[in-house]
Formats: sequence, C-alpha cells, structure tokens
Amino acid sequence: MTGTDWAAWQRSWDRQQEWYMPDREERFRVMLDMVEAVVGPKPRVLDLACGTGSITDRLLRRFPDSTSTGVDLDPALLAIAEGHFAGDERVTLVAADLKDPAWTALLPHDAYDAVLTATALHWLHSEPLTALYGQLAGLVRDGGVFMNADHMIDETTPRINAAERAHRHAAMDRAKAAGAQDWAEWWAAAAADPALAGPTARRFEIYGEHADGDTPSARWHADALRAAGFAEARPVWASPSDTLLLAVK
Repeated sequence: MTGTDWAAWQRSWDRQQEWYMPDREERFRVMLDMVEAVVGPKPRVLDLACGTGSITDRLLRRFPDSTSTGVDLDPALLAIAEGHFAGDERVTLVAADLKDPAWTALLPHDAYDAVLTATALHWLHSEPLTALYGQLAGLVRDGGVFMNADHMIDETTPRINAAERAHRHAAMDRAKAAGAQDWAEWWAAAAADPALAGPTARRFEIYGEHADGDTPSARWHADALRAAGFAEARPVWASPSDTLLLAVK
C-alpha cells in the first residue's frame, strides 16, 4: 500500500523480537561471520521462514553482492518483507509451507551456498523437522552451509534450565514495564494498520494465536543433520537458552 513505512514495520518487528532475545543481533553477526568464513562474501542464500526479512536485511547490508530467496507462509510478515525490499533485484520472496513436501519446487534455484534461519523452526515438531532437514541437504551445495539459530533445550539439565528461564523472564518483565512491545501487542498493532489488516487476518486463519513445536537439544539437531546428509554439524554460538548450529554439506 502506497505510503506505508515498511522499513519502520520491519524495525518494530526487530524490536519486538529483541524483547524475547536481547542478544539477537549477536547471533546474526556470528551467522554472517560463518557464512563469510565457509562460503565467502558473495553467497546465494535461502532465508528460510524469513518473516519480515531480518536475516536478508543484514545479509545485504554486510554483503552487497549477495542474493537472497526468502521463504515464508505468513502473509503479514511477507507483506512487510515485500514492501521493504521492493525494487531490490537481489531479493526474491516465495510464499510456501515448509510442511508441504513440494515446497522446494517453488524456489528459483536448485542449490544454495547457505540456508539460514532463526527463531522459526521450533514451530515444527521433530518428525516434520527431520523431513525438512532431508530436503535442505538436497538444496545446500557441496561445501555449503545450513545454520539454525533457535531455542534448543537440553532436557538433561532441568535445574539450569529453570534458573535460566526465571532470570530471563525477570529481565523481560523489567523491559515490559519500561515500554517494550510483546508479541500480542505487535500483532494488535498490525491488525489495526490498513496496509496489514487483511494479511494479518489471513495469518491468524493459518496459524491461530501461536503454534509451538518441539525444542530438542543442539545434539539432536546436529545428529539429525548428519543423518540427513550433512558432513559436519555443531554449535558455533550459544546463549543460556538458544543455540546457533552450523552444518556443512
């Protein structure tokens, strides 16, 4: 819609996400460091479950000669991405359901140097995630990388997990009291914007209020990726609650 400040909407999404993950920029920095280290500064990237294009935005600013294919199913977040990247020939956006076995047929390329995703695949349960990892092994070129930054919970450390969660939520409560916008408030604002009201309504028809899948450990992810066909996989960054896991084809 003409006149909508799409960059402002993307920034507001970033701020809302940072309420949950204050170290979000650090994981993006390490992610792009490892892209450069393994595949170089001109990668062809698949931004998986791209949302508003947070990864793609940082990718293009750091590596101007890179290209990105963003894939998501959320109509509202894709609308923001489409508005923000309008006219940028380096970016292609695709509406697709990652649980559909045929989603890869919608992509413009058969192979990518890097597939990147953050805070998205925890929406999937272990079985569809395992199937997705098998598909990604076919999309990443030999020598290319897959990186997933997400909630990865080690169930063997329940006391550590409980202490971390209590500490994190206390910090979130303080930030909320200081005016931070949470998930529900952000979506209420999107629904009230004429440019996003329709896409937001369709989004809730697809997803409902929220949908959480599984949050298996980093070891589970690494094992699943190696079983899918990646040669190596391990964490390259971690916070007390989240992990950035890198796999090399």
